[in-house]
Amino acid sequence: MRFMILVKADKNTEAGVLPSERLFVEMGKYNEELVKAGVLLAAEGLQPSSKGARVRFSGRKRQVIDGPFAETKELIAGFWLIQVKSKEEAIEWVKRIPNPDDADFEIEVRQVFEPDDFGDAVSPAVREQEARLRARLAGTR
Repeated sequence: MRFMILVKADKNTEAGVLPSERLFVEMGKYNEELVKAGVLLAAEGLQPSSKGARVRFSGRKRQVIDGPFAETKELIAGFWLIQVKSKEEAIEWVKRIPNPDDADFEIEVRQVFEPDDFGDAVSPAVREQEARLRARLAGTR
């Protein structure tokens, strides 16, 4: 099971304030633990929304909306993608995320869809295409 661990943005991340050296060190140790356990697939921090854009779809129209975006609490500042055996295991890893500055923040844990989750809604041809794409992606890393 894969889980996306989402770090919510706040006024500091949206202002481009970088984490403290202490947090970088603690996060580095945490990420090393994830790698040693063989569960980490990806982990990245995101630039502030002022450097981003949204694309709104309406039928065939596309509208580009440049950041920054007003609702900070709905924005993502970073993420981990992990592969574990259960949601409970994912939550246990999240509980270990360092918080050396005793900040108040929230982490969201979301399971990633796997091909089998779609059952008969996905044809064998689409499943084969998905498998080929995943194999190609795996070969480029």
